[in-house]
Amino acid sequence: MRVLVAGIFGGIVLFFWGFVAHMLLGLGNPGIHQPIHEDVVLSSLHEGLGTQPGVYILPSIDPNQMGDPAVRAAYGKKAATSPYAWVVYEPQGIDMTQMGPQLVREWASDTLSALMLACLMGMAAFGFTKRLGIAVVATLFAWLSMMIPYWNWYRFPTALATAALVEQVIGWLLAGAVMAWWLGRRETKTA
Repeated sequence: MRVLVAGIFGGIVLFFWGFVAHMLLGLGNPGIHQPIHEDVVLSSLHEGLGTQPGVYILPSIDPNQMGDPAVRAAYGKKAATSPYAWVVYEPQGIDMTQMGPQLVREWASDTLSALMLACLMGMAAFGFTKRLGIAVVATLFAWLSMMIPYWNWYRFPTALATAALVEQVIGWLLAGAVMAWWLGRRETKTA
């Protein structure tokens, strides 16, 4: 039960930190820019990408043709002289100002993440500082294993990857402190 409560507390702290990080500090926006001619780009998306939602990388090469040297050479020339884009595409559109469903999913994700970390912290027969260290190491592991590949392979902006590191480390330090305190508090009462 103490791990469950620690996870819920951690999820709440992380959720509210996410609000501060994104809405007040702007940590979710570095490297993200407004298009110069948005309507021109939007009007070409259906024609260029069709109706299949997903992620599109431009210029693109069919993975099944990577073994063909001529196809790879043509792609290499095109890629060297063309703009690059990594597009998350929803052909039907979504009103991003209606955040209710996203906020619920974010809170659930934060809480489940905190619960997983609370399980790990709860297994450790350590004090507050070492449990907080577990939170930091887990955060760095997650950032290195998820964000760095996006930065490396999909060219996410360095500013965005760095801001994600700052957001995650601070968020999990705050949530981890609450969880480590709660987990340790229960142990000292029973000892």
